[in-house]
Amino acid sequence: RLPGWAALMTAEMGKPLAQSRAEIEKCAKLCEYYARQAPGFLADQQPPEAPGNCRVSFDPLGVILAIMPWNFPFWQVLRAAVPALAGGNAVILKHSPNVSGCAFAVQEAFCAAFPAHLFQTLLLPNEQVPRVLADPRIQGVTLTGSTRAGRTVAELAGRAMKKAVFELGGSDAYIVLADADLDHAAEICASARLINSGQSCVCAKRFIVVASVRREFEARFVARMAARSVGDPMEEATDVGPLARGDLRDHLARQVRASVKRGAKLLLGGHAIPGPGFYYAPTVLTAVAPGMPAYGEELFGPAAAIIPARDERAAIAAANDSPYGLGSALFTRDTRRARSIAREIDAGQVFVNDFVRSDPSLPFGGVKASGHGRELGPYGLREFLNIKTICVTKA
Repeated sequence: RLPGWAALMTAEMGKPLAQSRAEIEKCAKLCEYYARQAPGFLADQQPPEAPGNCRVSFDPLGVILAIMPWNFPFWQVLRAAVPALAGGNAVILKHSPNVSGCAFAVQEAFCAAFPAHLFQTLLLPNEQVPRVLADPRIQGVTLTGSTRAGRTVAELAGRAMKKAVFELGGSDAYIVLADADLDHAAEICASARLINSGQSCVCAKRFIVVASVRREFEARFVARMAARSVGDPMEEATDVGPLARGDLRDHLARQVRASVKRGAKLLLGGHAIPGPGFYYAPTVLTAVAPGMPAYGEELFGPAAAIIPARDERAAIAAANDSPYGLGSALFTRDTRRARSIAREIDAGQVFVNDFVRSDPSLPFGGVKASGHGRELGPYGLREFLNIKTICVTKA
């Protein structure tokens, strides 16, 4: 089924076909991981120094509502639903309306593996979400999407006292220090910025470069951004496809124009590509500073913001000067120092000399306006479980 699912994904939201295929393969690895590890994660535990007659059990909560976005239409759903189902819950999926085909393909796959009543896709308009979430049969909600959507659903969940996990917007900072391997950094940064044509919460978006290597990095980075192939997402060689909707491209164009008007310098791109499809040219802005949309807002598309920093301390401060805190990366040859810096960065995950990505075995999520709670690994499995203390004393 992999080729058909990948092509469906590309047809519905424009992801380059090679990336769609990789997404399906990653979903398979996720399923294999929980098939192996979930029994151990769900086993009763006796915490250190707990009384000998007491155990902690992990019991399902019930039905979980999953509100999912279009940009990773298989992975986002499985990332939330597989651990929820492995823990004994049922899942109702409210997917984005522009990937309804993917939503029903996911349902078909789950219903082939689980009893049919444990997973159900509902074609719901946003206006009906409050009614569904308020239903007493719903015991929790997980949402991946914008910070605005997260705040709305968090208010509803709080009012109904429902457990909630949110993975929201991001404006990931990639810090390039003076001792970085600039060729390696430029290649990784270009790849990270253009994943899914730049339409990912955990894409690289802000590139904070210390002054002593800024010009060298810019030259290398621009060359690699310019070399990426823009074209038909059904073609294997395409690196950058169209954006998913016209309004998304229009919004990105406004952010770029406003940043240039306020003093940012355009090094590459900065324009829509005429013709069919919502294409936007790979774009690089430099001299990005506070007060510009490219500095404080999330750029959801193939546009990169280079932010100059005086030195390492200024770079760390700039990375944390954001309402978001999803992921971050750091480029330096001093890996021992890098571990110390990573602890100072306000983000749910920090990668050194590599791009940020999720792995089934590791917790994934953010801080600040990027959400709360964790997915994946044992942490994600236990988010929607009743962690119950049971103490048995002989009569």
